[in-house]
Amino acid sequence: MTTHTRTQTHATTRGFVYLIGAGPGDPGLMTVKGRDCLARAQVVLYDYLANDELLRLAPKGAELIYAGKVGGEHNREQHQINELLVEKALAGNVVARLKGGDSFVFGRGGEECEALVAAGIPFEVVPGITAGVGATCYAGIPLTHRGITTSVAFVTGHESPGKASSEIDWEGLSLGSGTVVFYMGIRNLPQITQNLLLHGRPPQTPVALIRWGTRPEQEVLIGTLADIAEKARQASFRAPAITVVGEVVNLRETLRWFDNRPLFGRSVMVTRGADQAGEFTGQLERLGARVYGCPTIRITPPDCHDDLDRAIMELGGFHWIVFTSYNAVQYFFARLSHHGLDTRALRNCRVCAVGPKTAAALATFGVRADLVPADYKAQGVVAAFAEMDITGQRVLFPRGDRAAETIPGELAGMGAQVAAPIAYANETPEEIPAESLRALEERRVDCVTFTSSSTVNNLASILGENRFLHLMEGVQVACIGPVTSKSCRELGLEVHIEPAQYTLDALAAELIGHFAAKRAS
Repeated sequence: MTTHTRTQTHATTRGFVYLIGAGPGDPGLMTVKGRDCLARAQVVLYDYLANDELLRLAPKGAELIYAGKVGGEHNREQHQINELLVEKALAGNVVARLKGGDSFVFGRGGEECEALVAAGIPFEVVPGITAGVGATCYAGIPLTHRGITTSVAFVTGHESPGKASSEIDWEGLSLGSGTVVFYMGIRNLPQITQNLLLHGRPPQTPVALIRWGTRPEQEVLIGTLADIAEKARQASFRAPAITVVGEVVNLRETLRWFDNRPLFGRSVMVTRGADQAGEFTGQLERLGARVYGCPTIRITPPDCHDDLDRAIMELGGFHWIVFTSYNAVQYFFARLSHHGLDTRALRNCRVCAVGPKTAAALATFGVRADLVPADYKAQGVVAAFAEMDITGQRVLFPRGDRAAETIPGELAGMGAQVAAPIAYANETPEEIPAESLRALEERRVDCVTFTSSSTVNNLASILGENRFLHLMEGVQVACIGPVTSKSCRELGLEVHIEPAQYTLDALAAELIGHFAAKRAS
């Protein structure tokens, strides 16, 4: 605890540098300590291989400086990066140097630390998962395995061309049975395989090339020392990638787990509001999909609470409350709390929840739904109430400002007294995230999911209808139910996926079945 306090004192008075290993690509592989250090940064220098999503962990307003290298093309030379680190720290900043993998494994972190020491700048090194460990794990290739090998070597595959002779012990790497992992060696793959063969490694030795390891776009190419260079040429296999040599590569067919998930290699765009997309996005990512967030709805409090407040004050006089969405539950109970009330205010009022997610949202407030219609759309609610006599009963229907009049209108027609105050408002964002738009424009999206008519109509409104239809050409359309599908068709879209049950779980299951069928065909 004392050391931590002293570190913070240095950081605020003299400047301080954190060298943070960002891991091989999957942002979830960033360490907790790395995340915490990044959250303190005033300046972030980041590499090409550091996932852009990690930059969101930096404080708002932090200066972000790209210092990457792509395939040998340097945005900044190493000495310039060293100088920039020193300059920013001497100005009194807390600096995060975010590096792909681990800073001290072919990351030149040692050189940067030497520059900081020479300038008298305090620093801390936060280890990261290096690609040789992370990428091989995600490819289903253990670096060591009982009965196969007990040793592993990490070797550069990109020695400086100015060297008079190689510093790599090719004979030592070739004669043993250990696993060898070459970093940055795709350009030199023919020379690497030739050297290993010349020094005694058998030509049938298995080899794996792993590109973008741990990320949704991960690619793995399998061969042998005799043919992997030609296979890579024919497949136009490119950096960033590592090369794994050894018998452990044969275990991939048994142990692969990451790239054989049902939606691996598929890109799915989720159009739900940013505050609701997380659970569905996480579900798709666990199934292997690359997910692009594209919020088309922003949920906000209404401009006026008068009608809802009046209903809350009269809660004891209502016989039923009908909740049709998670948002209706959240905003109703937020307003209830605003008035210093809780679920006891519902008294003998019975509760209807449309769909299991709405029922689950109610359960978080300690309320168990009395009625969950089997059909999760408006007509299902109407049909459920048609089986009982609600003549003269008071029904509260807290709703969004764009909700259809079907439910309150039909219930009133059955003789109920319906109050339908606005509990929340739907706003349409002015634009969609740049990354999502770029993915659509570059035809990198396999499927777009729509979970309400609003998500469809809003996306068309944001993009402009003609542009929307153009960008959706060739993209699979997945809708949560028939009402949403109808909105898609009215705009001229073909609907490819629609679950029988109108839930996100059912929609995810339909996505799996749809793309499995496409793979099979």
